Amino acid sequence: MKQKHFRALLLFMFLMIIVSACDSGEEASEEVENSDGYTNMSVFIAENGEMDLETNSFTEFAEDEFDIHFEFQKTSYDSSSAKEKRQISLASGDYPDVFFLVDWVDKFEPSELLKYGEQGALIPLNDLIEEHAPNLSKVLDERDSFRKIATAPDGNIYGIPGLEECFHCTWPNKLWLNTDWLEKLNLDIPSTHEELKEVLTAFKEQDPNGNGKQDELPLSGSAASPNHSIIPILMNGFVYDDAQTRLLVKNGEVSFAANTPEWREGLEYIHSLYEEGLIDSGAFTQNRDAFIQLGNNADNVILGAAAAQHPWEFVDNENQYAYNPIAPLQGPNHQYATYNYPVTNGATFAITNKASEKTQVKAIKLLDYMFTIDGMVRAHLGVEGEDWVTSEESDVAINEDVEPNVKLLHPEEPTNNNWSAAAQYYQPREFRDGQVQAEDIYTDEGYERRLQEATYLYEGKEPEETFPFWAAWYPEEVQDEYSTLETNILDNVEQSATQFITGELSLEDDWDDYVNGLESLGVDRYVEINQEAYDNYLNED
Repeated sequence: MKQKHFRALLLFMFLMIIVSACDSGEEASEEVENSDGYTNMSVFIAENGEMDLETNSFTEFAEDEFDIHFEFQKTSYDSSSAKEKRQISLASGDYPDVFFLVDWVDKFEPSELLKYGEQGALIPLNDLIEEHAPNLSKVLDERDSFRKIATAPDGNIYGIPGLEECFHCTWPNKLWLNTDWLEKLNLDIPSTHEELKEVLTAFKEQDPNGNGKQDELPLSGSAASPNHSIIPILMNGFVYDDAQTRLLVKNGEVSFAANTPEWREGLEYIHSLYEEGLIDSGAFTQNRDAFIQLGNNADNVILGAAAAQHPWEFVDNENQYAYNPIAPLQGPNHQYATYNYPVTNGATFAITNKASEKTQVKAIKLLDYMFTIDGMVRAHLGVEGEDWVTSEESDVAINEDVEPNVKLLHPEEPTNNNWSAAAQYYQPREFRDGQVQAEDIYTDEGYERRLQEATYLYEGKEPEETFPFWAAWYPEEVQDEYSTLETNILDNVEQSATQFITGELSLEDDWDDYVNGLESLGVDRYVEINQEAYDNYLNED
């Protein structure tokens, strides 16, 4: 009898487990789709201080257009906390259906896409794109570089970056010169390294700010970003410096730039500037706030020249109007400009294995809408008449050779009409070139035109072959090795360059030790792995 009762109890418990599992499945299904036919979609997304995603008019538009009910997991635009929250969500398993991230805030790095794709947390998007995303499919088909950026080594697309072809970002390392000082001292715009040295010497010695003190800083930069480094701007006349990998490509062969005689020659020149007091010592250590304080100096303008992508990176008051870009310097070997395709691999959009099939389809359709001009304008810019207007006959595009399209209104009060940078997926150069800006480049309304015109000086000045670090994928089996090599070698290059420039190391006495040190750190292996990545990039179908 006891045995029969025990078997009956086991059978009852087994049936209860089955019923419970069925009930659980039914509840999950109900959670995915509401009675009104709307599909619930949990979304991880950054919200800036001018947005309220719950009441946002694009949120409401997307919910009605795609029959979605959003459940937001929100972060701020603070990069460190946003990345940490995203990583914790994935590590704990408490992650959403969909990620809509911001490129410079919390995007997935390529290594993360491979890791979470391999684990199954991020699903491959290839079939979804082919079946439900004709606009995105067209972009991938027509833009080979973008397809290579988005496609992992295993052929899967685990996430999508934004196609944001920022023209002034494509040649990010520029030199901005105080042309008020040039006029006061009756100096010409320098075009060679020696002419620049003469100008910087005059800035130091001839009191261009007129306060009777030798307080001028002829040239400065910042350690905050490769775009703020003085080294690439000055090095590019000797050997190409991409400011990222320090790799060269010639006839398909990858090599290292920072151990060549030409690199040493460039360091000798930069050291000569530093030795004569023409480079601010803070250029190698200061953060962006300190850099801006130099440019903003209220009592007297003290900064003669600055390395930056655009003026607002080193000055954000009326002093900015004194600074104008100069063309890349003609050096003894080259007149190169650092090139960087502004779209990089990694992803700001991804779908997880938590998403139901309906959620997956609706998520990819929403993204596909953002890969149209109309969708991009609605999702990223906002509402016509409130955030932007179409161009008028008298309007001029920032590229004066193309037809103007839209003019941003910059309303005083936030309109809460768009997802801002979280929907920044489709701005090809042809659209950006057509945006209307004021013709006076020395106004806030003409700032983008100012950057456009500055970049024309640098456009096309890169070598015929450059290493495509923005699209390079590294297989999972070499990622740890490569990460270590990259960190150790590039940190050594940056630190040693600073020491050679400031005189802490001697190019005459310490150069050989520096080169040998790079060899011991594995620079040959670093080049070998990047050669494989470059070959794979070229051979992708």
